[in-house]
Amino acid sequence: MAGPTTAAQRGERRQESSGPPPVRRLGPVRLRRIAVLALVLVLLGAGTVWLLYGSSWLRVERVSVSGTRVLTPAEVREAADVPVGAPLISVDTDAIEARLGGKLLRVDSVDVVRSWPHGIGLKVTERTPVLIVQKGGKFIEVDDEGVRFATVSRAPKGVPALKLEPARSGSAAASLRRFGEDRLVREAVRVAGRIPDAVARDTRVVKVRSYDDISLELSGGRTVVWGSAEQGEEKAGALTALMKAAPDARHFDVSVPTAPASSGS
Repeated sequence: MAGPTTAAQRGERRQESSGPPPVRRLGPVRLRRIAVLALVLVLLGAGTVWLLYGSSWLRVERVSVSGTRVLTPAEVREAADVPVGAPLISVDTDAIEARLGGKLLRVDSVDVVRSWPHGIGLKVTERTPVLIVQKGGKFIEVDDEGVRFATVSRAPKGVPALKLEPARSGSAAASLRRFGEDRLVREAVRVAGRIPDAVARDTRVVKVRSYDDISLELSGGRTVVWGSAEQGEEKAGALTALMKAAPDARHFDVSVPTAPASSGS
């Protein structure tokens, strides 16, 4: 029968069990498997790089264009200058977008997409004129951001003309000095975007004399005093109601939308 364990014996046992765990060495079969797997991964990576950059299978062969209305696909392709023959993966789509925006102001935005295995697609959105400015025998198209993006020989149908007639003295002149012509154009664009659809079809001219003196000339000699571009939604609603209430009126004033007025009926 064994006697009680002494403190010295317990210390010796703790010393024997506190050493580092035994190292389990990989056998030769497992080492070969790891080496083969690593080799396979290296070969796959090299093959993928070669396929994307070195082979002739994934290179640009065609450039498709969609979404154009005024521009031709040939014009877009020329401005885009897509590197035909280059590896598809290496095509800089951001650079193509920048070239199109810089060379063709009519392009509002473009989405450049890779069409595997051989194509680049250019999905174009063109600017739409909301106003035109006549200059000599030509017409400058202005979009909904106030950008003058194209000069054409014929005015687009249904687009009102913008007339900038700022006074050279008084408050109107001060308005021109304060805001500048570009700002006044943008204010006219804001008004054009708020005109009710039924009225927009009859709008022939948006006239700007100052920041808060914008008016409309409609078909049949009718006019609308709009005022500034502020409270556009309220003014549009007031004009619609006013025209319904006084269908024979010739002149309308919605510069103060809470107190609209009409005359000349």
